[in-house]
Amino acid sequence: MPDYPQTHSIKSKPLHNGIFHRTLVSEFTGNGLLVLAVLFGIIVVSQLIRLLSEAVSGVIAVDGVLALLGFSAMNYLPVLFSISLFISILLTLSRGYRDSEMVVWFSSGVGLTRWIRPVLWYALPVVCLIALLSLVLTPWALRKADEFRSKLESRDDVTSATPGMFRESKQADRVYFIDNVDRGSNRVGNIFVQSEQNGKLGTMVARQGLQETWANGDRFLVLLNGTRYEGTPGKRDYRIVEFERYAMRIDSVPIKQSEPQLRTMPTLELWRNRTAQNISELEWRIGLPISAAILALLAIPLGYVNPRAGRSLNLILAIVLYMLYNNMISVTNAWVGQGKLSPGIGLWGIHAVMLVVTVLMFYRRMTLFSLRRAVKK
Repeated sequence: MPDYPQTHSIKSKPLHNGIFHRTLVSEFTGNGLLVLAVLFGIIVVSQLIRLLSEAVSGVIAVDGVLALLGFSAMNYLPVLFSISLFISILLTLSRGYRDSEMVVWFSSGVGLTRWIRPVLWYALPVVCLIALLSLVLTPWALRKADEFRSKLESRDDVTSATPGMFRESKQADRVYFIDNVDRGSNRVGNIFVQSEQNGKLGTMVARQGLQETWANGDRFLVLLNGTRYEGTPGKRDYRIVEFERYAMRIDSVPIKQSEPQLRTMPTLELWRNRTAQNISELEWRIGLPISAAILALLAIPLGYVNPRAGRSLNLILAIVLYMLYNNMISVTNAWVGQGKLSPGIGLWGIHAVMLVVTVLMFYRRMTLFSLRRAVKK
């Protein structure tokens, strides 16, 4: 019987650590997925509204909205993962302080530095995912989005026309309205075409039409059994002509070869061609996972909340620090691109400062805990 307390304490230590570790990682993950879902939903809705407005105005085709939405959403994922990582750790720790769970853990001998291991266990896979997105997937998605936009803009007027909507041709000399399109047979129904030739306005309507490609490669929209109204607006010299077959040439638009942007360039290409602008973009991509790891550690001391005072002030401080950190990364990258700052200082300077701030906040929080224990004793 006298040996029971000693045996119990030896066996309970691994069990104690396992419960502590699993509980934290599970709550971190749940909060992180919830925050990510909310932020991702906001981004998707805002981008969808923007793309639909462009589709309505005729800038892009309706059938390209979903593809562009996917490419656009991938561009925001690294930042969303970083914010979700930071906020999920803050929410978990602040809830622990509010519900006095932290007091229980501290009383059990779990110091503040013991929270680093479960936080890193949860954060490192997310940081690796952020690195993969920022270095590889996001530039690829932006590049594919530009290529997809170029293909949409190069489609001819009939192919890009949206059934049930008026659409102006790319040469601004015709207006199309097509009621329905049969993609399989290249046939269109209930066609309205208005064009201006030699100062006279011509309007053609037909119940049916089809797309033809001639031997020389020219493409035509052939209207069948329709009527053409031609004349000068404001005068009575209109002429009405009924036809069985009327062919209109569809002018093809060459694919635009746009200049490659920094955001779309592969990371290896930026590394091979190390100009000031390329180094600036490269440091931005590398800085995203580094900042996410530092913010995950910074959230541990920032998560402290006085149960009597609430956690609003603490969360405001955390948001201010995050915005300041993110803006300083953008500023230093811009200075590197302009040649005002060396690449080494631009990459590691702001991250080193935030790492020092994190260490100081750990020290301050641990010092306050030690003073409170001394006062209680």
